[in-house]
Amino acid sequence: MATNGRLIAGSHNRNEFILINADEVGRVTSVKELSGQICQICGDEIEITNDGEPFVACNECAFPICRTCYEYERREGNQACPQCKTRYKRIKGSPRVDGDEEEDEFDDLVNEFDLRNNDVEYSSQMNTAPRASSIYGFAAPFEVHGGSLSHEVPLLTYCEEDNDSHALIIPPFDGRSRRVHPMQCFDTSSSISLPPRPMDLKKDLAVYGYGTVAWKHRLEEWRKRQVDNLEIIKHEGNGSGGDLDDADLPKMDEGRQPLSRKIPIPSSKISPYRMVILLRVVILGLFFHYRILHPVNDAFGLWLTSVICEIWFAVSWILDQFPKWFPIERETYLDRLSLRYEKDEKACELAPIDVFVSTVDPLKEPPLITANTVLSILAVDYPVDKVACYVSDDGAAMLTFEALSETSEFARKWVPFCKKFSIEPRAPEWYFAQKVDYLKDKVHPAFVRERRAMKRDYEEFKIRINGLVSMAQKVPEDGWTMQDGTPWPGNNVRDHPGMIQVFLGNNGVQDVEGNELPCLVYVSREKRPGFDHHKKAGAMNALIRVSAVITNAPYMLNVDCDHYINNSKAMREAMCFMMDPICGKKICYVQFPQRFDGIDRHDRYSNRNVVFFDINMKGLDGIQGPIYVGTGCVFRRQALYGFDAPTKTKPPGKTCNCLPKWCLCCFSSRKKKKSKGNSKKIMKKMKKMMEASTRIHALENIEKGDDGVNSEKSSLVPQIKSEKKFGQSPVFVGSTFLEDGGVLPGTSSASLLKEAIHVISCGYEDKTEWGKEVGWIYGSVTEDILTGFKMHCHGWRSVYCIPKRPAFKGSAPINLSDRLHQVLRWALGSVEILLSRHCPIWYGYGCGLKPLERLSYINSVVYPLTSLPLVAYCTLPAVCLLTGKFIVPEISNYASIIFMLMFLSIAITSILEIQWGGVGIDDFWRNEQFWVIGGVSSHLFALFQGLLKVLAGVNTNFTVTSKGGDDVEFSELYVFKWTTLLIPPLTLLFFNIVGVVVGISDAISNGYESWGPLFGRLFFAIWVILHLYPFLKGMMGKQKNVPTIIVVWSILLASILTLLWVRVNPFVGKDGIVLEVCGLDCD
Repeated sequence: MATNGRLIAGSHNRNEFILINADEVGRVTSVKELSGQICQICGDEIEITNDGEPFVACNECAFPICRTCYEYERREGNQACPQCKTRYKRIKGSPRVDGDEEEDEFDDLVNEFDLRNNDVEYSSQMNTAPRASSIYGFAAPFEVHGGSLSHEVPLLTYCEEDNDSHALIIPPFDGRSRRVHPMQCFDTSSSISLPPRPMDLKKDLAVYGYGTVAWKHRLEEWRKRQVDNLEIIKHEGNGSGGDLDDADLPKMDEGRQPLSRKIPIPSSKISPYRMVILLRVVILGLFFHYRILHPVNDAFGLWLTSVICEIWFAVSWILDQFPKWFPIERETYLDRLSLRYEKDEKACELAPIDVFVSTVDPLKEPPLITANTVLSILAVDYPVDKVACYVSDDGAAMLTFEALSETSEFARKWVPFCKKFSIEPRAPEWYFAQKVDYLKDKVHPAFVRERRAMKRDYEEFKIRINGLVSMAQKVPEDGWTMQDGTPWPGNNVRDHPGMIQVFLGNNGVQDVEGNELPCLVYVSREKRPGFDHHKKAGAMNALIRVSAVITNAPYMLNVDCDHYINNSKAMREAMCFMMDPICGKKICYVQFPQRFDGIDRHDRYSNRNVVFFDINMKGLDGIQGPIYVGTGCVFRRQALYGFDAPTKTKPPGKTCNCLPKWCLCCFSSRKKKKSKGNSKKIMKKMKKMMEASTRIHALENIEKGDDGVNSEKSSLVPQIKSEKKFGQSPVFVGSTFLEDGGVLPGTSSASLLKEAIHVISCGYEDKTEWGKEVGWIYGSVTEDILTGFKMHCHGWRSVYCIPKRPAFKGSAPINLSDRLHQVLRWALGSVEILLSRHCPIWYGYGCGLKPLERLSYINSVVYPLTSLPLVAYCTLPAVCLLTGKFIVPEISNYASIIFMLMFLSIAITSILEIQWGGVGIDDFWRNEQFWVIGGVSSHLFALFQGLLKVLAGVNTNFTVTSKGGDDVEFSELYVFKWTTLLIPPLTLLFFNIVGVVVGISDAISNGYESWGPLFGRLFFAIWVILHLYPFLKGMMGKQKNVPTIIVVWSILLASILTLLWVRVNPFVGKDGIVLEVCGLDCD
């Protein structure tokens, strides 16, 4: 982008568009800087280059001067800029002059020598197509007909030389008569004498080798030989029927094989697991048959409550269990990906990827963590020209902007260091935290020196970032001011224009070794009062549109600001699925599991969530794919645009009529119904074909531009449809039809800047399908579940990828209160989906969603309802202990067998899941414990908040979970933060403890016979207490520091429950006090 390192801010609705300098010569100018400049020497207008950019002679100060004055100054003048006195560098297209340094980065064969002294007349017989100017100024190749070249010029043909003398090298043409490299064409009527140039094998490789006719014949013979060898292998096996010693055969075979494969769970593990599930269903039927037919008459209310709760638990178990019926694992082949798409003779064919990083509040999401995430993205093991990182600052904080500026500067040192030594991970904070024994590992001394120097540079970088954070603690009264004195456009967080800053890119700053860096773009969408900005989902949709205008990569990676890339080959892992020619076209996204750093060894609050990521997600991968979890996911852009998945055409059925006439009379009515149904299907197909044709015509009209009134009328209908769906941006609408990505031809940098500001304006999504059918779906705090659900409803499938080295790692809230607030936000989003029109219970029938996949989505939105029966079920043990009653009558032998089988099936199912899922028993037990803790606290509050929001319109604020902690390890684990979410589990915990004390006291006072009935009640209560034990431990904090609020609540609850127990008075019989005659004569 020709922004010269300046921040772009503006509002499409207010017709504002400015460039803000960030250097010492600060000034505010309009967008007219980008075009229509006047030469300060001759007064002529500065020309526009073939790339669509204004001609810039001096890269230091950009002093406006036309090309004619530039070439005259280099040829006749002092060869320096009139303003900054910097010596002019030779620009491609200009002849060399004395003093030019040797520049080998490009070959300018036409202007390599000054041909003007030869009196050669140039002609413009080249038929050039409209130039395709991307955002970085890369031009599309010229189109030229081979017949227009002069045959009088001695050429090096594709087969042999015309003569023995060295000749002019003509770049080869492709199959459509297009020149691979632009070159000026000469007049056929003039004779030309060219200075001889010796041929260079490095520069003229295309002429000597790949692309020539001889090479094509050789390639065809090689392919034929490989096919013959494969036929020998296929029909004759490894016999001696042919010569199989060809060294090229294994390489060719690897390149044609699939890029990934499914690894089913061994039958020795999965078959017993399925059998136990079926047996458990049978045992559940017997269990409920006994429970319903044997009520407890003296405690009918307790019995009825328990049966209702148990029925709901059974339904919840079925919704959770059966989507795990077909678990699979996957394996990728990165070497085959390289063989297929990274050939030595060709340019890299890997697909470009746009990476999205979202952040809101830099005080809760520290800039240092965001900087580490960005650095790990910029240093990823992927071609630099195919990676673009977009950072969304939804809080419009100048702290985030300045921190990103420092990050881009540090990346010039960090990225080449990572790629030179292939280090892992490539987030410096976590890399330098590793303990490396140099003597043990025998690391090279050069690496040790550079590592120490890089660590010093990173420490200085941290000091600068922390200095920015400390400065941001106190906001000036007049707001923040940039270095040039311009007020920061985002001083008012709720009312500010859209902002875009390109820090790095193909035409931007290079690293310390002179190599290109991936594109890094800062984006802050426009916000105005009175608009619903839709929180994170709206910010992600703004990034989709901005990236489509600037780079338009066909794939997108979404990560949170605290999730850095732990495996530098993570993008290649995803491309093994997305770019697979067999099954890649139907994949909408590749989801990676979430792994976390900084969690205590025991994982007290189940932050790792390994049961979900290693068991449930593997089961979903065997059906239609895992659900989207909000981060660590690579998307197909076309799937997010709301397009349907490609479908395979079925072979036509039988067209002959083989039934007799008497049979046709019976089925005539049925045939009519079938014919009506077939006609409807045909009409649907016709509509789809019409829509496809209108898309093609719309794309053609966009590419041609405004050629006249007729073209406008012809494109009016598809244009209106596209605007209703995607919005009123012709550049963005045109980019949606490019499945392979890329920027639309015929666009200039100035127009792209305007469109980028336009698509992030706050009113752009009005009266469109954004958030409804396109992009991240609105209507829920957990937009991730809803977005994945919509894509699966369109027939797409997803893939779950678990590389050996975790692809992404992040930080999790290890504090109890923060963890409960995080679970509250997830559960609230599920309740919102449950009460919306997108609920999977009634939405999406008749589309591509599979039944078991629907069960998983239903389970993901109804699980907060389990909080009500769970709270009631956890209260029953204490009530039974205080009242002396129980929910089960006297247990017979038949009932004892059913209960034993029930508990045994639960235990065996858990053990088999642990076995095939590779989960530790500690992690499984922690997951069960926090399921109870979160169910009686966060899920309960989320249910009531969701009902209030949907029914009463009471909105809830989105709370950003704090990332990062103090320098002390696990210091956040012991921090106590009071919240109302702690009240329900605290009450249940003390209620059951008092119940146990009362029950034991009652048994001691009543004698030996009361211990038998007490055993079942005690077991029930202790089960609840054990599940709430991590909560009790979190409430106590450190052993020497018990919060006062705990003591107050303990005394209050103990007093209430004691009074309740006295009111029940279990020591007194129902008939009152029994008076017995003592036998003494008192008279």
